[in-house]
Amino acid sequence: MAKIKPLKIIRERYFKFERFPTTYCPGCGIGNVIQALSRAVDDTGRPRESFSMSVGIGCYGNIGNFLDFDELRLAHGRAPAMATGLKLARPDLNVLCMMGDGDATAIGGNHLIHAARRNIDITAIIMNNHTYGMTGGQYSPTTRLGDYSSTAPYGMVEPSFDICKLVEGAGGTFVARTTTFRMVQTIDIIRRAIEHPGFALVEIESQCPVIYGRMNRWGNAVAMLKKQNELTVTLERARTMSSEELKGKIVVGVLAERIEPEFTAEYYKVIDRAQRSADGA
Repeated sequence: MAKIKPLKIIRERYFKFERFPTTYCPGCGIGNVIQALSRAVDDTGRPRESFSMSVGIGCYGNIGNFLDFDELRLAHGRAPAMATGLKLARPDLNVLCMMGDGDATAIGGNHLIHAARRNIDITAIIMNNHTYGMTGGQYSPTTRLGDYSSTAPYGMVEPSFDICKLVEGAGGTFVARTTTFRMVQTIDIIRRAIEHPGFALVEIESQCPVIYGRMNRWGNAVAMLKKQNELTVTLERARTMSSEELKGKIVVGVLAERIEPEFTAEYYKVIDRAQRSADGA
């Protein structure tokens, strides 16, 4: 597991500290993600200048206001498409694709599954708070069955996506889930995802106390984190539990990890062959 460095070190290296405090609601899990991501990047030992973020629209969308990385800010759901183009144009970069559950699995769902299918070397981080928090708390494709939202005032009737199963089925070669309660694990998993040579997905279960928590009467951020922890089981423990016992649980850990040909490397091999053919080699 990662060692927690003093905040002063992280702040000086990665934060646009003049813009703090953040504009996020009190207790929002995105603050946890900012901390975990910056610490994970530091743990890789790779220079900050080698990282670039592709960021969509949502509550998380202004994360680049507070983290000192080069950033491309896109339309809703288009972060994986831009991340794919960026990695192809600049294979030397460490590309971070930042998303929420709404844009990643709804309007941007097709971009997500094809980035996974190609196994392109980008790190996709999905902050899953189960709602469209920025626009009023509508339900998203990951809103839990029976939970309440502004567009499901009598309870959600649609089954929700399992993001990790979706991406693994689409071809992602590193798939992991963690929570904002488990910060040390989150730092370690993001680091491993960055270092993985292929498409890596990290789903981070995140609290939204002001919208989702209020609508479902779960209390403040601390109460939501406690509830999150009560629902969490490790992958090792989950393997000993029945499907009935796992209902409603959050299984955390690295759920899939394998090495397959990476798209950017294969793409440049095609370019090389085409150039040699054109030169008569």
